[in-house]
Formats: sequence, structure tokens, C-alpha cells
Amino acid sequence: MKYVIGVDLGTSAVKVLLVNQAGRITKEVSKSYPLIQEKTGYSEQDPEQWVEKTLEGLKELTGSHDVNPADIEGISFAGQMHGLVLLDRQQEVLRHAILWNDTRTTEQCRKIYQELGEERLLTLTKNPALEGFTLPKLLWVKENEREIYNEASTFLLPKDYLRYRLTGRINCEYSDAAGTLLLDTAKKEWSSEICDVFELPVNLCPPLVDSGDCVGTLTEEAAQVSGLSENVKVFAGGADNACGAIGAGILSEGKTLCSIGTSGVVLSYEDSADLDFSGKVHYFNHGKKDAFYTMGVTLSAGYSLSWFKQVFASEESYEELLQELDAAPLGAGGLLFTPYLAGERTPHADADIRGSFIGMDSAHTKKDFVRSVVEGITFSLNDSIQIFREQGKTIDKVVSIGGGAKNDTWLQIQADIFNAQVVRLESEQGPGMGAAMLAACGCGWFSTLEECAGAFVEPKDIVSPVSENVVAYRNLYRLYQEVYTQTKEINKGLAAFRT
Repeated sequence: MKYVIGVDLGTSAVKVLLVNQAGRITKEVSKSYPLIQEKTGYSEQDPEQWVEKTLEGLKELTGSHDVNPADIEGISFAGQMHGLVLLDRQQEVLRHAILWNDTRTTEQCRKIYQELGEERLLTLTKNPALEGFTLPKLLWVKENEREIYNEASTFLLPKDYLRYRLTGRINCEYSDAAGTLLLDTAKKEWSSEICDVFELPVNLCPPLVDSGDCVGTLTEEAAQVSGLSENVKVFAGGADNACGAIGAGILSEGKTLCSIGTSGVVLSYEDSADLDFSGKVHYFNHGKKDAFYTMGVTLSAGYSLSWFKQVFASEESYEELLQELDAAPLGAGGLLFTPYLAGERTPHADADIRGSFIGMDSAHTKKDFVRSVVEGITFSLNDSIQIFREQGKTIDKVVSIGGGAKNDTWLQIQADIFNAQVVRLESEQGPGMGAAMLAACGCGWFSTLEECAGAFVEPKDIVSPVSENVVAYRNLYRLYQEVYTQTKEINKGLAAFRT
């Protein structure tokens, strides 16, 4: 039996999957690492931790007596998007990586609009200037850490840095490059116009490759530490959301994904870069060659539930906490929650907005709060689905992965709020599986990703919406949409007290 490895470099941990030719995960290893949060709004990590923990995971995986390392043919990567890793001329890291959920760059986003223009930015990159993207981070370093900026010879995204350390090859692939605000999405090239406007040398941007390209093999040192053969083929991989889409079979027109992790994503496949969403949702290059996807993001989706658990139910498991869903009525007895714990992305690009419980009274108990948190997360994801529908897209079936797919009641809530059938997969590993599928195709196991998905991706359940619940949630959703406009100015005033 032959194998491939999918590496998913997440925000809190790296997950390493060993996948066989039947698409079965035969071994899984996860290694965590910390965030560095020195100030409010700052979020960084030490890139060396990514390398160290990945190698530990690979060593644990290859150390199993069930697997002969010589039977592992390929490895590919998925990873957290937007993070900035700066390298000097010796390819050494200059500072901690600034992550996707870092919000220090509001002023740099304003500068991008002032100097380039919002309309021109959307024409070139298909995306608005948001604090999480890479270009604002690069400008922040240029303006606030000039000595470090002057030493920089290239930047990399997180999983591309990890791959560089394992292969010695510096590359960036299109699905991650699309999240930098430096890529001309349609032309698939770095934008010299954007670089010129902000006086950034174009050669600061790494060479571009496709997600399925073989970019080399392991270095002697990486092979020795990991226990893998130096002959293992290494493939470029993709951004976590692009690989999540591949792993869920979102590879043709009409396919839509809902992924609930720390953040939440609603993602829909696109054949071309021709649609105009006016920056309301993200528009990125797919991990499938010459394809694209549109995507809305809830910054604090699963994080809202983990926050609630940590603060109010720290002794309970998530399974115990979510058992409360069935005990509470639809609408949580008139209690609404907005999951804006760290600002919001879609449809409100607002770093200052914060979460709310609206409608609390003395009759509410913990079960109502749990239900309102889950409903609020799902309402926020529905914002993206509504944007897609307003642009004429038909969304009648949604593949659900992540935390929201692990509970039957939450799946039904998704079906009722989205007013669509919701599909749960037999085996769902998100970005790590997508990375493994890129390696499987690269190793010649399949001729296309679609063929691979046919063998690897298997539906388990299909949950249909309940008509009376759809009507009730439609009315509640209208009230949910009003909360942002009613609390926006209040939150701007409260921002000073948070700092």
C-alpha cells in the first residue's frame, strides 16, 4: 500500500495526516504551539515552532511500525492564510510572523485606499483592504520597523515558509498569494502596479507556482529528522480554505462549503474571475488549477463557542455543552447573539465591532445562551449565503465540515437557517485531506482532483430544512441583521475603554 501525507498548518496546531490510496486516514498526529499576543490586536507566532512541531509530528507518524517510510510517496501542505513571514538575504527569519487575526493595521488599510483607490484595488485583487491581509502587514513593518524592513529580501506565507524549511526551495502558490492583496487574481501574477504605488520591490514577492506543482524533495536534514525518505515528492499545496474546499469536493460550479473552525467560512466554487461581488465577499484563486472561489468569513465562529465554554462552562466538554441545544427552543427564548468577538469580516468589514447578547431576561438559563451562540454563528454565516444568492447563485446544497458538522442539532439549525440541504461527510478532515489529495494527484494516483474526490470524499448524511423552522428563522434573521447597525456607534465609543 502506498501513502501520501497532508500537513495542515493551523493557527493553534499543525495536523499531519497519513492517507492511503483508498482515501482512508491511517494515522493522524497533532502538535500545538502558542500564540504571541503582546498588545491588544496583536497576534504573532514564532515560525520556528511550526517547523519544530511539524517535524515532531512527521517523526511520530513515520515511527509507527505499521508504515514503511519508503511507501510514502508524496507530501503537500495546507495552511493559515495571510500571515507575514519576512526573510533576510540569508533566508533567515527577521521577526515573528504576523498572523491573519492580527488587527493592528487599520491605518495601513486606509492608506491603501487613499493611495491606490478602493475601485482599483478591487479590479486588481478582487478583495477589499482588510486588517488581516498581508499587504497591510508589510506596510506596517515598513512604517514601524524600518530596520527590519530594510533587511528583508522576500516574504512568505506560513505554510510556504514551512515547506521552504523542509525543501530549501522558496515558492508561493496562487491560492495563498491571492490573500496578500499583491496578486493580480485574474492574470495570476504579482501586481507591479501595486508594488510601485507603495514603493515595494517586486522581487520581495516569491516565485509563483500552482498548488499541484512538485517543488522538490526533502533536504537531507529534514528527511533525517522526520524519518521520511529524501525521495518523497513535495507539492506546493494551498491556502487552508482552498484545501478545505478540495477535501470536501468543492470542485465544480454550484458546489458550496460551510466550514466552522476558529473562524467560519462559506465558500462557493467559481469557474472564472469574471463575477463582480464589489468586495462584499473574498474572491480567491482555487487550489484547482485555473479555478477560483468566492468566500465569506465570520472571524469568531467556533471561537465564539470556545469563548463561551471557557468563561461559563469550563468544566464541560463540547459534547456536553452542545447537548443543551435540544433543551432550548428555536430562537433561544428571544435571545440573540452576534459573534463579533474580534471584529467582523463578512458582510461588515469592521475591526471595532464587538459581540452582543440581545434580549436577555431573568427566565433565560445556560441552555438558551448556548443555543443563541450557535444560532448567532449560523446567522453570521448565512450573511455570506445571502450575498451569493443576491448575485444570482443557486445554493440549495451545502457541505458542512468542522465543528458545526459534529452535532446533529447544529446541522439541522444550519439547514433551517440556510434553507438548503446540508451534507455531512463520512470522513472529514478539511484542509489536511485537501493537501493529501493534491499530493495523491501529483503522484499520479488520479488524473484529476475531481476523480480523486470521487474516490476520497463520501457523503454520510443529508439534512433537509424544516419548512416551519425556515419561516421562523427568516423572521429572527431580520432582527439579527439589525443588531450591527444599532450597536456600531456604541462599539466605536467602547473601543477606547478596551485599550
